[in-house]
Amino acid sequence: MKTRAGSTCERRFGGKDRGGRVPSPDPTLGQAPAEFGARRKGREGLIPIESISREAPVLVAGPTASGKSALALELAARDGRVVVNADALQVYGCWRVLTARPPVEDETAVPHALYGHVGRAQPYSVGHWLREVAGLLDRPVVIVGGTGLYFSALTEGLADIPPVPATVRAEADERRKAEGFAALRDELDAATAGRIDLLNPARVQRAWEVLRATGRGLAAWQEGTAPPLMPLSRVEALVLRPEVDWLNARIDRRFDAMIATGALDEVAAERMFWKPSEPYARAIGAPEMMAFLQGNMALEDAVAAAKIASRQYAKRQRTWFRSRMGSWRTVDLP
Repeated sequence: MKTRAGSTCERRFGGKDRGGRVPSPDPTLGQAPAEFGARRKGREGLIPIESISREAPVLVAGPTASGKSALALELAARDGRVVVNADALQVYGCWRVLTARPPVEDETAVPHALYGHVGRAQPYSVGHWLREVAGLLDRPVVIVGGTGLYFSALTEGLADIPPVPATVRAEADERRKAEGFAALRDELDAATAGRIDLLNPARVQRAWEVLRATGRGLAAWQEGTAPPLMPLSRVEALVLRPEVDWLNARIDRRFDAMIATGALDEVAAERMFWKPSEPYARAIGAPEMMAFLQGNMALEDAVAAAKIASRQYAKRQRTWFRSRMGSWRTVDLP
């Protein structure tokens, strides 16, 4: 029986219904979409999984809830590949349900790497990720996720930027808290401002920190980028581009499923450690669920806000993919 999001969440808080049973999430959310199609240069056609290389490394990028993890699992099982995470929030050990990390049964079925291996307070950047990926390339891989910056670093190269001192990061955190990230954005050099996503507070702060710490803009550092670890000419790169209404419906259903299977308990376990400015706290839905747990928001409102945040995040991902992945093989869904 279908219910409003709010009443569903109230009934399922703690991951159980009134009868004490754990509700089953929508099973279709763990499956690759049945229609695996693509349009290129105005032409329509299906891209069956058999057409995806069995030998080359495979990259699968896509917005949240688009079915990319299920596709990667299928390719890994077919080819004996390791599934390598390319999602900046699925690296944190404190989040499994809320970030839709692969379930334990999937991790048992085929090898997975770079999931849930980072502590909440542990510094972790795209540079850390890229070095860890480099150590995995002695075996067949399918690299899957929604963090565009990871994929661009992997296929285009990453600038060797000096580490930002903790004092500079603390200054940025304090200014962002007091003045908003727009204050940091307004101080960026023009070249960097023209290159990064100015609507992404984390990206803006990172660029400001680099400029403050080194005296050089992020764009200037990136001009000296080393050769890429996996140039596009040596991989099969797929980017999923789902129809917006279809994806939004999946996002809503998936968040309801997360609430049903323990997302609130997961966030509640973080209350004593919670620092909103830390990277791990940017998990989509975490701030809204914490607001409910702290008594600052009704559960129904928190769930609605989390779904909106998820859709907005998916929109930013789609924008990145359109602007930066034009040479990737496009897969339109459904």
